[in-house]
Amino acid sequence: MSDGTLSGRMSASDAKTVENALNVLGSQKKRNIFARLLPFMGPAFIASVAYVDPGNFATNIQGGAQFGYLLIWVIVASNLMAMLIQALSAKLGLVTGRNLAEHCRDRFPKPVVWGMWALMEVVAMSTDLAEFLGAALGFQLLLGVPLLLGAALTALATMLILGMERFGFRPLEALISSMVALIALCYVAETFIVLPEWGKVFHSTFVPRFAGAESVFLACGILGATVMPHAIFLHSALMQGRIVVRDRAQLKSLYRFELADVVIAMGVASLVNAAMLIMAAATFHRTGHTSIVSIEEAYRTLEPLLGSGAKWIFGLSLLVSGLSSSTVGTGAGQVIMQGFLERHIPVWLRRILTMAPSVAVIGAGFDPTRTLVVSQVVLSFGLPFAVIPLVLFTSRKDIMGDLVNRPWTTAVATLIAVIIVLLNCYLIYKTISG
Repeated sequence: MSDGTLSGRMSASDAKTVENALNVLGSQKKRNIFARLLPFMGPAFIASVAYVDPGNFATNIQGGAQFGYLLIWVIVASNLMAMLIQALSAKLGLVTGRNLAEHCRDRFPKPVVWGMWALMEVVAMSTDLAEFLGAALGFQLLLGVPLLLGAALTALATMLILGMERFGFRPLEALISSMVALIALCYVAETFIVLPEWGKVFHSTFVPRFAGAESVFLACGILGATVMPHAIFLHSALMQGRIVVRDRAQLKSLYRFELADVVIAMGVASLVNAAMLIMAAATFHRTGHTSIVSIEEAYRTLEPLLGSGAKWIFGLSLLVSGLSSSTVGTGAGQVIMQGFLERHIPVWLRRILTMAPSVAVIGAGFDPTRTLVVSQVVLSFGLPFAVIPLVLFTSRKDIMGDLVNRPWTTAVATLIAVIIVLLNCYLIYKTISG
């Protein structure tokens, strides 16, 4: 991970990106803002894929269908939390040259490290289960193929995407960013088709409220599907050695550029999630279809309500979401094993190992949407073990130096960690209790 790429290779395009970044950091010349930002954009977009994965489809569609625009503020709040958490993750990797899993290995007792690794591997498999299922479901909905064949197509497609790592970090960043942009464009199109009530959308964005215990439960589900532990570990790894500077002033400047990457990427993810819920609210809740709880049901219902165009756009966005997030999830699994255990296995072998539970679930005939929801609950178990160490390490001056968290940053991050832990505990309790 010495050059900021999961594969450990740096291509000509990577070298050019690093050169351009160093020129921006070392130059006082005025350039247009896009030219200045471009070399630093990419890592946050890869991490942001976790925030627009198929698990988000399930929770946002259910929330919009049942409660209309009511829970848009939850999406906004969740993504603001995610911005701070991902910014801290990026800063940890940027400043120290080591990822979050490596810091855990260096500073925690060995039994704790092994326990965290085992838990995070379960989380990685659960993540991959949701993402793999989402892509397979996308193939099934769009092509009319059996879900098992959709799974085979998903495996092939993700292996091809992962194969781009051999060309360095920049081509993979560009591809994943393009896939995020395609998901966003799909939902821009959906929003124009459904014609939402913008006054209600605006009101629900800025006025927090609930409508009974079920809306609280769904809000926890939206949060659980938004802040992802594997994205926290991955983002710190993506920053390792991507652009290396020794001068402290340049390092602070570099961090400001990476903050812009986080804000833009997480902002796009927030808009996509809001658009998912708005689409469900304007299409299903407004027409009385409040019992829509599955992705397949939403897909089938869209055509008679809005026409075939809306249905196909929805299916395409689900497919791209599943493929991109499954690819990123596999990369996160590599980071977790390397960081905690200093072990590395070939990416094709990890792809097969993480794919096995998904194929087993599909072969057993389990309901895909229900499985997606259950996978989000499993993720909830792992989230505190990512957020709490991240806040702890970034608040230590002996680790972070001049870029240690300011007191107010640590206070806000600690509050977010407490909120996330409490809400996820509530989500787990409600799910187990039925």
